[in-house]
Amino acid sequence: MIALLGLLTIGTFLFLIMTKRVSVLVSLVLVPILFGLIGGFGRDLGNMMLDGLIQVAPTGIMIVFAILYFGLMLDAGLFDPMIAKIVAVVKGDPLKIVVGTALLTLVVHLDGDGAATFMITISALLPIYKKLNMNPLILSGVVGLAAGVMNMTPWGGPTARAMATLDAQSSDIFNPIIPAMLGGIVWVLFIAYILGRKEQRRLGILKIDEDYKMLSEQAAAVDESAKRPNLFWFNVLLTLTLLVSLICELLPMPVLFLVAFVIALFINYPHPKDQQERLTNHASNIIVVCTMIFAAGIFTGVLTGTKMIEEMSISLVSIIPDSLGGYLPVLVAITSMPLSLVFTPDAYYFGVLPILSETAASFGVNPHEIGRAAILGQMTTGFPLSPLTASTFILIGLTGVSLVDHQKFIFKWAFGTTLVMTVLALLTGAISI
Repeated sequence: MIALLGLLTIGTFLFLIMTKRVSVLVSLVLVPILFGLIGGFGRDLGNMMLDGLIQVAPTGIMIVFAILYFGLMLDAGLFDPMIAKIVAVVKGDPLKIVVGTALLTLVVHLDGDGAATFMITISALLPIYKKLNMNPLILSGVVGLAAGVMNMTPWGGPTARAMATLDAQSSDIFNPIIPAMLGGIVWVLFIAYILGRKEQRRLGILKIDEDYKMLSEQAAAVDESAKRPNLFWFNVLLTLTLLVSLICELLPMPVLFLVAFVIALFINYPHPKDQQERLTNHASNIIVVCTMIFAAGIFTGVLTGTKMIEEMSISLVSIIPDSLGGYLPVLVAITSMPLSLVFTPDAYYFGVLPILSETAASFGVNPHEIGRAAILGQMTTGFPLSPLTASTFILIGLTGVSLVDHQKFIFKWAFGTTLVMTVLALLTGAISI
């Protein structure tokens, strides 16, 4: 009975958000409450929801200050010299341009904001692609691939959702997958080299007389008054210290981001008015992501507290052959990227992942392995071609390509990237067979 109730809860949730009858935020909160009441758990629902909120609180705090920190670094101009250098170096060589496109995207997407990444990189490089008559599908494809791999960072949406759902820390989900992610970055650069080489053979190396300084400035189209070039090296040192501290786990991730952001804010913008302006500038990104994370706490809290997930996993275990149980992490990894075309990140991570992880646990597989497998493709390498995210339409809209052509062009490369990272995850023990 409880397993059926769980299936109805998740089925209703998926139906409502995939048909866009109600928003994801509303579905995450009201659907589990409704079915919890139907199941007779009304008296305990409050504690279940509170437990869920407590579980996701560290993740929500981490996301707030991660977005603020990298957003502030973009505002202050930390990445401007690198962006300007990349744009200037590529000049009229299609090979350099395509590889530079990948490098630029990898840097800009450190803040985890897909829409901002697409706007910055496309505005910087589209004039060059047009001037050389280069294929715009390469621009949209390479930008999408690089942003997809970088979307695996803990402050990106997919990994944050996986951590919230599995009540896990970054060290549980993200750190073991770092070698696979680095391999994915190298693979994306290799793909960029292949595509750039083809364009170089088709077009040759051309000379263009554009003002590269002007194009470089387009790459970081933010308020010039927010730039802090005199603090560049301080910001570099602070960011490197933060990244090393995150990897070495010197302090909990939410604490590291909070402290680093406060230091960066005070040093770069000592006046309270300027500080408030920086906070306001990134408020919308924070609200969108964090409200979803805390709403997910309600969803997972109810499903866990009522034993719905546990009962559904028991039912699923009964129909999965024992011989396939140990292969669940690999199966999840391989299917994660294509399922980006079917499930929104909320539907997958809050509706599907809990069942998969509990089922895996029944076969003796660490649920965290399922989370690692999921982020190898589901709305990471898969998000730039999914019609279920607004960022995809920003990407194709700015480059002027159709969704169908973009999907046809990028699908095999995105799926290949997931396969490469899956193999590396297996070799490094992040997931197992």
